[in-house]
Amino acid sequence: MKKSLAVSLLLSAAAVGLHLPAAARDDALHQSFQDLLDSPEAKEKLDGSVKFFLAGSKTPKVLSRLGSDVSNRKTNSVGKSPAQACNWAALSALLAFQDKAKKLGANAVVDIVSYYKQVEFKSDTEFECHDGSMMSGVALKGTYAKVPE
Repeated sequence: MKKSLAVSLLLSAAAVGLHLPAAARDDALHQSFQDLLDSPEAKEKLDGSVKFFLAGSKTPKVLSRLGSDVSNRKTNSVGKSPAQACNWAALSALLAFQDKAKKLGANAVVDIVSYYKQVEFKSDTEFECHDGSMMSGVALKGTYAKVPE
């Protein structure tokens, strides 16, 4: 009896060990910001009233700054390539910036950096995306501004 109880306890302990959470995939990708802006989806969705400038890139003279914000967007990556999913999430983040910029009277978002999990990735040509097996995410931080038309 003691032997069968001990075997049962060992099997139960082993079964619990089989249910440890697996590490999820979270690949950091760097993609061209200009390619995103030039994509047919961006041309269709962004109305052109707000311009976007990565930190370190050539930016028009800033006439006034109207506050900073973070746009954190995720998308379902199932059935999409990592590049497609990342572009979709980044475009969603830019759309959120565009909407708020218009409400604030801004015509640009400047000094944009990637800000995934509050870790900055700064590039004058690329944004960072994190691609997983089910979701892809982009977080961008930028400053609303008025620049010459």
